[in-house]
Amino acid sequence: MTEKETATEKILTDAMANPSPAKSMGDPGITPLSPSHTQQTDTDQVPSGPSFVVVVAIDFGTTSSGYAYAFAKEPECIHTMRRWEGGDPGVSNQKTPTTILLTPDRKFHSFGYAARDFYHDLDPSESKHWLYLEKFKMKLHTTANLSIDTDLHAANGKRVKALDIFAYALAFFKEQALKELSDQTGGEFDNNDVRWVITVPAIWKMPAKQFMREAAYKSGLVSRESPEQLIIALEPEAASIYCRKLRLHQMVDLGTLTTQNGCSPTDNVGSGMTQAKELVRRNRQSRTFLVENVVGELWAELEEGDRYVVVDCGGGTVDLTVHQIRLPEGHLKELYKASGKRAQRAIIYLCFMQLCFDLIHNHDPFFPPGGPYGSLGIDYEFEKLLCKIFGQDFIDQFKIKRPAAWVDLMIAFESRKRAAAPDRTNPLNINLPFSFIDYYKKFRGHSVEHALRKSNVDFVKWSSQGMLRMSPEAMNSLFKPTIDHIIQHLTELFEKPEVSDIKFLFLVGGFAESPLLQQAVQDMLQGRSRIIIPHDVGLTILKGAVLFGLDPSIIKVRRSPLTYGVGVLNRFVEGKHPPEKLLVKDGTRWCTDVFDTFIAADQSVALGEMVKRSYTPAKPAQQVIVIHVYCSEKEKAGFISEPGVRKCGTLRLDVSGTESTAPRREIQTHMQFGDTEIRAMAVDVSTGRTVKASIDFLSH
Repeated sequence: MTEKETATEKILTDAMANPSPAKSMGDPGITPLSPSHTQQTDTDQVPSGPSFVVVVAIDFGTTSSGYAYAFAKEPECIHTMRRWEGGDPGVSNQKTPTTILLTPDRKFHSFGYAARDFYHDLDPSESKHWLYLEKFKMKLHTTANLSIDTDLHAANGKRVKALDIFAYALAFFKEQALKELSDQTGGEFDNNDVRWVITVPAIWKMPAKQFMREAAYKSGLVSRESPEQLIIALEPEAASIYCRKLRLHQMVDLGTLTTQNGCSPTDNVGSGMTQAKELVRRNRQSRTFLVENVVGELWAELEEGDRYVVVDCGGGTVDLTVHQIRLPEGHLKELYKASGKRAQRAIIYLCFMQLCFDLIHNHDPFFPPGGPYGSLGIDYEFEKLLCKIFGQDFIDQFKIKRPAAWVDLMIAFESRKRAAAPDRTNPLNINLPFSFIDYYKKFRGHSVEHALRKSNVDFVKWSSQGMLRMSPEAMNSLFKPTIDHIIQHLTELFEKPEVSDIKFLFLVGGFAESPLLQQAVQDMLQGRSRIIIPHDVGLTILKGAVLFGLDPSIIKVRRSPLTYGVGVLNRFVEGKHPPEKLLVKDGTRWCTDVFDTFIAADQSVALGEMVKRSYTPAKPAQQVIVIHVYCSEKEKAGFISEPGVRKCGTLRLDVSGTESTAPRREIQTHMQFGDTEIRAMAVDVSTGRTVKASIDFLSH
C-alpha cells in the first residue's frame, strides 16, 4: 500500500471512529445538508455518450447463450453468430448451451457444445478431476448476500469463484465476436469500437446487475475507465423493442392463424410455429436479419396510450412487463413490473419445494430465478419421475458415477419434450443410454424393465429398442406444474387495474415455442388480447438487445422495483417522532434514523431523471465519505430501522484532491434511477471539481 493510500485509509478510519451526530444511521463521517427531496427531470438531454462502430449483444441465458451484432451505419441489418460446432438432433443450435469446462488446474478449457462434448468423452475416472458447470446464471439472483467472492459448485462438487466463471464466459464471447468482426472487415477489429450489451432478467436486482458488470471488467470486455461501453439490457425490454419492428410475415398471431401468417385457420395451435421454424431452417445459412427502418404493420395499429404485455419465457425465468406507447416517436413507458407480493409468495413456495428435493438428493440448492416457471421446471419434473421409477438413491449415484451418460439422457429428453403438443396421440420415445441400463442392473440386481413393471407408473412403458415410451398424457403432465404457475402469474397480472385493455400479448423466449404453453395462454385470455409470437422466437431478445444498444433511450419511463434512500437526521418534533429516536447534540434535538427517500417502489422514473442531495464532510480534511443506501419493497418507509428496510449498498464519495478553504464543504450528489442501473455523480460546490462517486450493491 502506498503512502497516499495509507493516509487515505487512516482518514477514513478516523472518520468512522468519530461519527457525526447521526450515530445510529450507519453513515459515519457525514452530515446531510438538506434532508428535503429534490429531483431534477431532464428527459430531453440524456447524454448520448461516445459513438461506436458496432453494437454486439450477448444473450447470457440460463440454458443457452449467443451473440448478435449490427454496425451503426447499417442498423437495419442484425447479424447473428456463426453456427456453433456440435448441436443436438432436433434442437436448434443458433445458440450454444450455457456450459463451461475448466481443466483440473482451473484454467478455462471450453464453452458451450465444445465443453459439453469434451466432458462427455472423458473417462469417468478422469472426468471427476475436471470442473464442469451448467445452468449457473440463476445463482446471481438467488444468492442472498451476493459478493465478488460468491462460489459455484462444479459437477464434481468442487467450489469455484462465480466471478471467474462469468468472466471466462464473457471472454469467450468477446473472442468469438471480435474474430468474426475482424473477418467481416478484413482487419483486426478494435474492441474500443464496440458497444457491448449484456441481457439480464427483469427481476434481477442491483447486486446481480453489478456482478455482471464486474465480470465484464474482469474478462476484459470493457474497462472501468470506460463504463459507458457496456449496457445492461433487461430481457423483456429487449424483446419489446424488437417486437415493434415485426412485419406480418415475421410472426404468428395465435388468435387468427391467418394464411398471411403462414398457416390456415384450421391448423392446430402449434402448426404456425412449426411452419415458421421450417422457414427459419431453410434460410439458416443467411445469418443476417433485416429490420425495418420504420415500425412494422402490427405496431402501426397501436395508438397513443395503447398497452401491451411481453411474456418472456426462458429456461429459468418468466418475466412479465407491461409497456404503453408514447407517440409520435413510439417511445415506450413501463406501466407494471410483475414483482408483487403474491408472485413472490409463489416463488418462495416453489423454491422451498426445490430445496427439499435438492437436500434429499444431496445437491447444491438450485433455485431458478422467479421460481421454476421456465422450461427447467419440466426437466425438474422429469428427474422426479425417474426417481419415482428407479429410486432417488440410484439417480443420485448415477449422476455422480456416470455424469456423461446423465448429460446424454437429458439431451434425449430435451429433444422429445419439444414434440409435446395438446393434440398429440402417439407416444414419445426417450433413448436410455446403455450405461444407464447396465449400471442399474449392477446397482439393483434386476433390469430396467423390471423396475418399470414394479413402479406402478402406468403411463411409462419399456420398449425393446432400449427406450422409455411415454404416453402423450405422461409428457404433458411434466409440463403442467410449470405452465400452471405461469398461468397463475398471468391471471394475477391481468386482474390489476394498470393491466386493463391490453391490446397485444407478445410471447417470447425459447419456452414460448411450446404448443402446450401457447394453448394454455389462449385458454386463459379467452380472446381478451391478441397473442403474438415472433418467428425464430428464441432469438427475439438477442435481436432486441442489439436494437437497444443502437438506441438506449427508446425506453423513456421505467418503474422502480424498490424504494431507495439513506438515513438522515431531522429536527426532532414532539408527537411526530418516537422518543427513542431523540438525540441531543450541542443543545439541538435531532431525530435519528429518518429514511430520506430517493425513489419510491413502483414510482415512474423518466430516463435521465436525477435525484439531487448535498452532503458535507464531518471533518475539513476528510477524503472519503461513505453513505449507506437502504431499500424496501414498501412504497413508504419512515425509518431505516423499520421491518422490511435493509441496507443494500453504499454510496462512496472520494473527495480527495478537492480540498478548499471554504468554512463548510458542500458535496452535491446526483443519482440517476431511470436506467437499467443506478448511477451516481458528484461535484464539490466550492471548487467546481468533479468528485469520484460510485454506488456499490455487492456485499463485502
